[in-house]
Amino acid sequence: MPRLLRLLAVLVPAPAEIIAVDGGSQDETVALVRASGFVRAVEHPMRGRAAAINRGVAEARSPLLCVLHADTILPDDALTVIRRTLANPQTALAGFTPLTAGAETVRWGTTFHNWIKTWYAPVIFRPHLFLRGCRLLFGDHAMFFRRADFLAVGGCDETLTVMEDTDLCLRLCRRGRIRLVNRVVTTSDRRVAAWGGLKANLIFLYIGIRFGLGLRRQLDRHYPHVR
Repeated sequence: MPRLLRLLAVLVPAPAEIIAVDGGSQDETVALVRASGFVRAVEHPMRGRAAAINRGVAEARSPLLCVLHADTILPDDALTVIRRTLANPQTALAGFTPLTAGAETVRWGTTFHNWIKTWYAPVIFRPHLFLRGCRLLFGDHAMFFRRADFLAVGGCDETLTVMEDTDLCLRLCRRGRIRLVNRVVTTSDRRVAAWGGLKANLIFLYIGIRFGLGLRRQLDRHYPHVR
């Protein structure tokens, strides 16, 4: 969080608002956010990313929104990229290209798999949506969209403990194309480091297949915590 706050402070142009939604952390996250002086902390009683995203959107007033995980770093000109991408009315949702890395390691295999599955997953499981411009993005892509479109499709499904981001892509595809922009964000490799590269990608693949087949409930049983 300290690193993320430092880098958010140097975004040019600066965001109109930055909201950090905390779902019940037991560390110093909220105190660090409030001490920054420019990020508004919102404590939300319900755990889970879907609930956190919905609360963040409810609190926000800006027409364009970006969902940023605390372990993902944006480029300095992220706001310019977001505005330029969403200036196209045919684009409903977009995301950056994530590079999975740690302090001393770049996970090239995982990075490649995360890139290519945005293509092959919709081709295999939702080919009719793929032909309409659907890509399946995930939270590590730092997804961004219009607040009005998000609200129009009902926001994130809070019954999903994982894959809420992909589910959002499927519903927002009805509002326009899903795009992966050719700009990089860096995201933490902590899961890959904890599980090992092969195991991590097998877990990602297994959960994705279950979701694609419609087996959406209790996916978190197969997605262990690493904290």
